Amino acid sequence: MPRRARGSVSLLRTKIAICALGVALPLMGGTAHAQDGCPAAAAPPPPVDTSEVPAPGQPVPEPVPVPETPVGGDQMSGCGFVAPPGAPAPPPEVSAASWVLADLDSGEVLAAHDPHARHRPASTIKVLTALTAIRELRLDDTIVVTQEDANQEGSRVGLEPGVTYSVQQVLTGLILRSGNDAAHALAMKMGGVETTVQKMNALAESLGALDTRTATPSGLDGPGMSTSAYDLATIFRVAMQEPAFAAIAGTHQAFLPGAPGGPPLEVWSDNQVLRAYPGGIGGKTGFTDDARHTFIGAAERDGRRLVAVLMRGENEPIRQSAQTMHLLDYGFALGDASAVGELVTTSPGAPTETRADGQPVQAQPEAASIFGTVGGPLALLAAAVVAIAAAIVVQRRRAAIARRRRRGGDDHP
Repeated sequence: MPRRARGSVSLLRTKIAICALGVALPLMGGTAHAQDGCPAAAAPPPPVDTSEVPAPGQPVPEPVPVPETPVGGDQMSGCGFVAPPGAPAPPPEVSAASWVLADLDSGEVLAAHDPHARHRPASTIKVLTALTAIRELRLDDTIVVTQEDANQEGSRVGLEPGVTYSVQQVLTGLILRSGNDAAHALAMKMGGVETTVQKMNALAESLGALDTRTATPSGLDGPGMSTSAYDLATIFRVAMQEPAFAAIAGTHQAFLPGAPGGPPLEVWSDNQVLRAYPGGIGGKTGFTDDARHTFIGAAERDGRRLVAVLMRGENEPIRQSAQTMHLLDYGFALGDASAVGELVTTSPGAPTETRADGQPVQAQPEAASIFGTVGGPLALLAAAVVAIAAAIVVQRRRAAIARRRRRGGDDHP
């Protein structure tokens, strides 16, 4: 088939898929928020490459259900800007599609823009990876790094195969340099990648982070991956209550074991809020082609600790780190203004009994369908649409995959 004709067929298929999705989406389970023009209420925007195509024989994951009541308060349900009455407009430099500004100690949400929009976390999900590891492992446990760990795609801290590290040292590489090699090593220590992903998702659910489903411990995109600025703020707040995490997040420079007979591995934080913003206390950076730029930055001023989370951003008009600094300035200037919501750190309706290790037991939710009670025909239609869309994505993005690269600079993925 001539190339032009093939492109015409591809365009026609795209139009068919979009039209079908336009019919299906309003019928999917969820709240009014998902039907009132909030484009990312149920799921992130379509991927730009094949990173989320399931393995052969595996189904396309349905989006996680949208809660009937927005977590964090009614004002967290909208997809526009929300702030206390009389508050000024947000800094015009902040161009991220979704963001949340909150008090780390009280949990008050000071301002937000589309807080529950579902986007891909990229490496900011490593905060959840670290929190899971801190609760599952001892900091002085040891990990012998494998070649598989060292070969992980994307950003790596440089862990040496065959070298023994403590869990704390691997966590340091995970947070400071966003090491995917560190994420994989921790996951294998916790029982393997699949087991670790299950533990991460269970922990997110127990914290009330109901927009979150991770597919990888590193933040590399995978089938069904999603979170929200609200959820990341919640997860980061809980993580900062762990002394081990707070200490690592606030570390500017560290030394890890190097290759046998070689010098130590020098590691610097890649978070410019920590390194350059007065009072910076930590955070996490992220980037993938599908997620775009994601950023968590936290700072303390006059005894008050704030966190800003930005999702699906671009380094325009200024870098994400600078946007985060402007948002923190805005939050500190709000003073004692009324909160517009709160970071809830428990799952709604969860039981309070505890396990033998003292951790709360969380009820496992019944399987939910994004199709509500519409039934099988709509499910088949949506499955067909997903299949067509996935085929189109594969065909039209191969050239982009060939050019795919992670951006360097201050905002390291």
